[in-house]
Amino acid sequence: MDDLELQQYLFDLQGYLVIENALSAEEVATLNRLIDEQNLPPPSESTRFGSAPTLASSLVKPEKGVPDSEARVDQSAPVGSGFLDWGKPFCDLLDHPVIMPVLRMRLGDAFRLDRLYGMNMSKGMAYGGLHADYGATAPQSELQPGQYYAFRANQIYEGFVVVAWALSDGGGEHGGFCCIPGSHKSNYKVPQQIRDDHDLSPAVVIPKMPAGSVALFTESLTHGTATWHAEHERRALLYKYCVSHLAWTSKRVEAPTNVEMTARQEILLREPGDPLRHFQSLFEEIPA
Repeated sequence: MDDLELQQYLFDLQGYLVIENALSAEEVATLNRLIDEQNLPPPSESTRFGSAPTLASSLVKPEKGVPDSEARVDQSAPVGSGFLDWGKPFCDLLDHPVIMPVLRMRLGDAFRLDRLYGMNMSKGMAYGGLHADYGATAPQSELQPGQYYAFRANQIYEGFVVVAWALSDGGGEHGGFCCIPGSHKSNYKVPQQIRDDHDLSPAVVIPKMPAGSVALFTESLTHGTATWHAEHERRALLYKYCVSHLAWTSKRVEAPTNVEMTARQEILLREPGDPLRHFQSLFEEIPA
């Protein structure tokens, strides 16, 4: 079976996809070194770093068990480039060849980067209750059509896709990203008995993600964070993409000032526009 055909099937079935060995050990080491150079506060003080368009300093960490999507944000915070300013290796992940075919089958030929941030955790931390931004479990009671995981005419449309790069071993007994497979198609909200202690629920899985892996999942998938049990710190980079005419916030990720980006990477940071009419394909030949 063709790899892309298999990925398409598993993504549609599960609502998420894990691809191992997407990055080499050398690439992971370089990204970690560049992050270490930023002298970030410990995870106990801030579980997010390098956020854009909202700066990490403007994010107020919610209480334990509260979805990180419900964190309070200072709306006066300036926009920025987040960790894209920390070096070219972070920009190269924007359109990495491993993720682009999967994003294309999920979002079509015209999509954009809506936001990004990094996540870190230390042993014993339990952060991020189960949540979904679209679908039955979403906090909104009435969703506009098209803002969830929809499938018609043999194609998936709309919504957001998260691309999470693992820069340390995670998942399984370590903890970290967790989800309820198939919940992106559920017609019912997640029961409270699963929410209350999702670490122990048999409905929740914690996919293994060795360093260098990448996970892609739809925001309509019920997902969260399991308690981190490993001695080493969790470290992940999250890039959130959407069909070109959608937007999560009025703010935008700005292009980094000290990195020369490719033409396709620059398109990913454009203002929203109607696909293929006001926002060009990311897969056609793009002039330099």
